[in-house]
Amino acid sequence: MPASPEKSPEISLDSLVLHATDNGVSWITLNRPEAMNAVTWDQRERVISLLADASADPAVRAVVLTATGKGFCAGADLRGAPSGGERVPGDVARTIRLGAQRLVAAVLDCEKPVIAAVNGTAAGIGAHLAFACDLVIAAEPARFIEVFVRRGLVPDGGGAYLLPRLVGPQRAKELMFFGDALPAADAERLGLVNRVVPADELEKTARAWAERLATGPTRAIAMTKQLVNAALESDRATAFAAEAAAQEINMTTADANEGVASFVERRTPSYEGR
Repeated sequence: MPASPEKSPEISLDSLVLHATDNGVSWITLNRPEAMNAVTWDQRERVISLLADASADPAVRAVVLTATGKGFCAGADLRGAPSGGERVPGDVARTIRLGAQRLVAAVLDCEKPVIAAVNGTAAGIGAHLAFACDLVIAAEPARFIEVFVRRGLVPDGGGAYLLPRLVGPQRAKELMFFGDALPAADAERLGLVNRVVPADELEKTARAWAERLATGPTRAIAMTKQLVNAALESDRATAFAAEAAAQEINMTTADANEGVASFVERRTPSYEGR
């Protein structure tokens, strides 16, 4: 009787999305370099879960989202998605709502500041994943591609929401209509990237920024993030009311009291993230 064919060993999800917490920083690393880190269904769910964990964990005070190899994220890899049988009307919209949009929302809604350390190509949802982050550091070889138009598709994963708010409608349309690769230096010039660094300095720079954030007043930074994100869609009265309410809440935190006390006492504040 012939031997049954050997099954290839299953790859652990923990190895496809690496995670470590160091000095108050949660490092989330996409690790499918052979696929340019095109993100699978399982990887997406793990990243969403890790971002939720970062929000809830007082020991985590900043997040870095990065990747291994030459690609940051080449978009969505739907081959690992659960099979739902024959597609019916509504399936595509549901897939986008529960998939790419949930991933981008998880970054926007994370209660800790999220830094994208973009090591290489960020295309499609990979670009939107970076643009959703609070700060973006890119290695010199990195590039950003609104790849959807090349496939005859509409941008999803929040692209038409994020890009106009970052660069204005005309620039956003240029990027989305043509789908040309945008080098890191040009992305910095347009305001999509905070800093461009040599590839061998990417991790060091991201670590320095993240650890600086991790020693800051974590709750104040969280509320500042919420205020800025909400202000893009608010009228002045609503934004001013939200600002006043946020400061009222923030003044009950230990870090706010420490910050005021350190100013009066003319010393460096020591924040605990509470």
